[in-house]
Amino acid sequence: MYVRLLALFLLSGALAAAGSSASTPAKPPVVSAGAYGISVSVPGQAATGAASASAPGAAATGEADGFVYPGDGASARTGAQSSSASARGTAAHAVTDVFAISLLNGEITADSAAGRAKASLTGADTAGSRLLNLVLLGQPVIATPNGRFTLGDWGYAVTLEQVAESPVAAGTRNARASVTALRVVLTADHGGLPAGSEILLGHAEASASTSVVPGSAPGGTNPSKSTPRPAGVPGQQTKPLPKPPEPELGRPGSVFRPPLTDLSAPLSPAGYVFPVYGPSSFTDTFRALRAGVGWHHGEDIFAPLGAPLLAVADGTVFSVGWNDRGGYRLWLRDRQGNQFYYAHLSAFSPLAVDGNEVRAGAVVGFMGSTGDAQGTPYHLHFEIHPVGLLPMGYDGVVNAFPYLSAWRRLQDVSFAAGRGWAPPVPATATAPRPAAVLLGSTDISSASGLEPGSLERALVAPVSAQG
Repeated sequence: MYVRLLALFLLSGALAAAGSSASTPAKPPVVSAGAYGISVSVPGQAATGAASASAPGAAATGEADGFVYPGDGASARTGAQSSSASARGTAAHAVTDVFAISLLNGEITADSAAGRAKASLTGADTAGSRLLNLVLLGQPVIATPNGRFTLGDWGYAVTLEQVAESPVAAGTRNARASVTALRVVLTADHGGLPAGSEILLGHAEASASTSVVPGSAPGGTNPSKSTPRPAGVPGQQTKPLPKPPEPELGRPGSVFRPPLTDLSAPLSPAGYVFPVYGPSSFTDTFRALRAGVGWHHGEDIFAPLGAPLLAVADGTVFSVGWNDRGGYRLWLRDRQGNQFYYAHLSAFSPLAVDGNEVRAGAVVGFMGSTGDAQGTPYHLHFEIHPVGLLPMGYDGVVNAFPYLSAWRRLQDVSFAAGRGWAPPVPATATAPRPAAVLLGSTDISSASGLEPGSLERALVAPVSAQG
C-alpha cells in the first residue's frame, strides 16, 4: 500500500514536468501528500501498518490507539499514533506522530517519532521531524538526519531518512519532501522476523508540481521588494504568519464531527508554563456541548479581571486582534509548530504584536470576558493545536486539561515593556471595554521577576491626590 502511494507521488511529479514549454498555457498544480505511523513489511506478505492518511483533496487523517505485531507485540509495539495529509491549491503537507515505541522485544525503543513533510511552489522541507530518546541495543543514540547504525550481525537502522528537493525542469517546479523517522532493516533472521523484513516508523511525504513563471522568484514574489515588518518591531525580518484555524460567528466549526479520542501531543511539561499568572481555577470541560461550534475545543481558566496571561512557550505571536467569537484574542506558535489559542482577553500587552518573538512566561495579555463570553465570569479560553493535527483546521485539537495540570506555574514574572493596550473595538461589538484599572496602573516595566511581589505592587492603581 505504502509503496503504491510513493509511486503515485513520483508519477504525479513526472507527469507535471513532462512536455511543458513557454508557448503552452500554465498547467494546474499537481499536489499530493501521504503519511503513516508504522509499517511492517515481511517478504512474501502484504505490509501491515496503522494510522495512514493520504490526499489530494480535503485533509485526511488516520489514528490508532496502539499497534502490535504480531499478536503478542514481540516484533513491534507502539502507543498512540496520528497522521494527517492535506493537498490543496499549490501546497501539500503531511505529518505523523508515533509514541511509546518498542521493537524486537525491546532491543530498539524510542519515546516518540515524528515525520513532517511540506512541498509548495516555494520549495520543500522536512522541518520538525524528530526521533526522541532512541535506544539501540541498550545504548542511547542521537538521531541524526540519514544516520545509519549497525545492529549486531543481523541488521541496521536508519534515523530521520529524508530528502527534500525542488528542481525546476521544462518550466515546472517539482518540489518533493519525504521523511521516515526510523527504518529498521533485517539482513538476517532475528526476533521472529525473517531476513529482508523492514519496520518503518513516522513516515510523511508531500509533492507539489507547479508551473514557474520565467523571471519570477520562488513563490511569485518580487525580489526587489523587502520583507514586510510588523508594527512595533523595528528592523525585524519575519516569516509569513499562519492563518488561524478558528471559526467566526456565523461560520461554525465541524458541528457534526465528533471530537478526537484522547490523543497525546509531543509537548514536554518541562518546556511550558501555565498561561495564567496568579490565582486561577479550571476543570476538564473538553468535548462539552457548545452552541455554534458543536463542542468545547479547549479549557476555560477562571481568574480575576486583568490577571496577566503568559506565553506558554518560546515562540511567535500571530493573529492578534478582535474576533466576534473570541473577542480580543491571539495565537502563539512554539518552536515545534504547535499552536495555542488565547480568547476573551480584556487587553493585550505591548509584546502582543503579529510576528513578535516571545519567551515562555512573557506577559502577552490580560484576563477578560470579551467576544461571545460577555456576561460570563472572567476567563481565558485556551486551546492546544498540535502541529500534527493542523491540517484538520479548528477540529485539530487535543484535550488541554492534562497539559495545563502538568505545566509549571510562575510565582512572579517580569515585563519587557510598560502598559497594556487594546485596539479599537468594532462599532457593532457589545463586549465590555478593556480593564481600565489595569491600563491606568503604574508603570510596570521595572517589575522584576526575581523580586517576589514586585508585580503585585506594580499592578496596584495609584492613589489620586483626592484620595
